[in-house]
Amino acid sequence: MDTKTIDQLLDRFEKTGVVSEGNARIKLVVHRLVRDLMIAIEELDITPEEFWAGLNYLGDAGRNGELGLIVPGIGLEHFLDLRMDEAEARAGLKGGTPRTIEGPLYVAGAPVAQGEARLDDGNTPGELVVMQGVVRGDDGQPLAGAKVEVWHANSLGNYSYFDKSQSDFNLRRTIVTDAQGRYKFRSVMPVGYSVPPGGATDRLLQQLGRHGHRPAHIHFFVTAPGHRKLTTQINIENDPHLWDDFAFGTRDGLVPPVHTNTDRAAMQALGTDKPFYEIRFDFTLHAEAPSAPATNFNRPRAAA
Repeated sequence: MDTKTIDQLLDRFEKTGVVSEGNARIKLVVHRLVRDLMIAIEELDITPEEFWAGLNYLGDAGRNGELGLIVPGIGLEHFLDLRMDEAEARAGLKGGTPRTIEGPLYVAGAPVAQGEARLDDGNTPGELVVMQGVVRGDDGQPLAGAKVEVWHANSLGNYSYFDKSQSDFNLRRTIVTDAQGRYKFRSVMPVGYSVPPGGATDRLLQQLGRHGHRPAHIHFFVTAPGHRKLTTQINIENDPHLWDDFAFGTRDGLVPPVHTNTDRAAMQALGTDKPFYEIRFDFTLHAEAPSAPATNFNRPRAAA
């Protein structure tokens, strides 16, 4: 079937069963996606069995909560980030901390701390890490009262809320910066992890000949009045999958050096007798720009 015949078919579909004007934007998007799918079915000679297998696969992935893994795994979430980068550049916004994928594991409602927080519950195994920095505007000035929402996996690669063996909001906090724009937290060093073995994402990646590993990382939402929301994460240097992330989340500017602190006074102040890791990372937010797309948008997210 050629594209002219497909367009005639779609025209007939759109004139059948009409009871109202409907939503113009939804009509436009659905028409385009259905047309492109029909053309792909024709050009790739997708069989009915393949079509229904694919549809059932997506239904299974949705029921098991894996669409949020598949989207970054096939590069779509990174693609959306790159489109936002281009839109900001057209609006004249330059520099700032790079954005990267949110992923599906944020949980709203984490406890709020002023300036400094401990993320772990005290019963979480792992090596101690202290991370701190300053939140600034793109004019270089510190932003007091900015919110730094942080979440990451434990030493087994699991996230609280989704992993019921962890305490509520373990390794999750919202930190409000102090008068100098500073934030600081102690936690346990996260490790890299993989998609659920045998799950929908794993099965797809195997068919694509790819792995499902992510390097160790720490997620952030950073917000401040009058500024654009930043969604980003830092990756832990020297992870074997640092630049081979199945979700394409690693970006230049988001791999800070990790230092080992062996100072005994510093260890004693943290209540430990072992050296600990330190990470320094500053965030730079863009001021609001009416000509650029919104960065604070709705999407399905968990809430405790």
